[in-house]
Amino acid sequence: MPIEIRMPAVSPSMTEGSLARWLKKEGETVKAGDLLAEIETDKAIVELVAESAGTLARIVVPDESNNVQVGALIAVLLAPGEPAASLAQSSTATPAAAAAAAHAPATAAPSAPSASPAPSAPSAPSAPSVPSAPSGRILASPLARRIAAERGVQLASLRGSGPNGRIVRLDVEAAPAAEAAPAAAAAAASSISAAAYEEIPNSSMRRMIAKRLSDAKQSIPHYYLTIDCVIDALQKLRQEIKDCPDGAKLSVNDFVIKAAALALQKLPGVNASWTEAAIRRYSSVDVAVAVATPTGLITPIVRNAERKKLTQISAEVKDLGLRARAGKLAAEEYQGGGFTISNLGMYGIREFAAIINPPQSAILAVGAAEQRAVVKDGALAIATMMTCTLSADHRVVDGALGAEYLAAFKKLIEHPLSLLL
Repeated sequence: MPIEIRMPAVSPSMTEGSLARWLKKEGETVKAGDLLAEIETDKAIVELVAESAGTLARIVVPDESNNVQVGALIAVLLAPGEPAASLAQSSTATPAAAAAAAHAPATAAPSAPSASPAPSAPSAPSAPSVPSAPSGRILASPLARRIAAERGVQLASLRGSGPNGRIVRLDVEAAPAAEAAPAAAAAAASSISAAAYEEIPNSSMRRMIAKRLSDAKQSIPHYYLTIDCVIDALQKLRQEIKDCPDGAKLSVNDFVIKAAALALQKLPGVNASWTEAAIRRYSSVDVAVAVATPTGLITPIVRNAERKKLTQISAEVKDLGLRARAGKLAAEEYQGGGFTISNLGMYGIREFAAIINPPQSAILAVGAAEQRAVVKDGALAIATMMTCTLSADHRVVDGALGAEYLAAFKKLIEHPLSLLL
């Protein structure tokens, strides 16, 4: 009996995802453990692994399909030796064309009645044969349709390179300008005075980030506390460690993570979350670190950061950052955590206030290290300063507790030898 392959839920919060591309083609033999497809979730690109051997008989949801619901049928696999005839008798044999129509934008033009197809213009050259759905609809991905509409490219003039001849983004982008519809060209000429813009489709990750941050800002009573830290001693210690035989190259952020974790250990009331029934205080100190990726922000987690050496934290953060930007993080590497650090110092930002990463109750925004004029013992002096702002959830972290936390963090940062113990 044909084996159904359905859209997986790779995280507890996932309700839909995008099928970025198939790594196998219809008719190809599949072994258990083979990579079938790439699924784009709200946080990363996840590889779909075949659980059974067989033949990929039918691709139901094609490349570049967005908003595919978890549990939706995406492909059908025939077991080894199973005849293709069993696919036709199976209720799972939904044609890929039907899936394409189901995932097409609501604004797409309705199909022409099959009994009276629209006549082609006599002067137009004959177009290449384009596979179409039973209703007469041209098979094209939603992204390809949108780009074609923007560029005035006639889909009927293209030959699709996707599964079952489906027209995909690359087919539209490769189309010559001469194939642009005259109506589209006229419309563009009439609106030349309008501001030009480019629409970039929102990825699943970008949509989820937008939802989470909007919810956080609207539902969490944020307040902000800012403190200046003198980090001359920290910078000196960094250089001394680097100059040692086999010395490590540690970043300021490595020290920040360790100091933040030790301060959380000292003040566990900050390492907590709000629920309607109770305040949930975490037993482990897991610090999330904000990482910018091409598709949006992600926060991989350094687990048990208070127990790790600075060199361990440094190596782990570098590895997590590289894999985050490549979309290769496992779900458990970015889900959870009791506290987040967002550091924009490398961009020259002096100070900023970050939005809390729910369900956490606090996030520390770290600015650039810079020399400033300060008063020491009644006289002007120069010191290397770093401004840090704590955004806290007032339901969990009262103002006094937030101030205590920043004071503990400042003491650790300004006495960095304590971070090596």
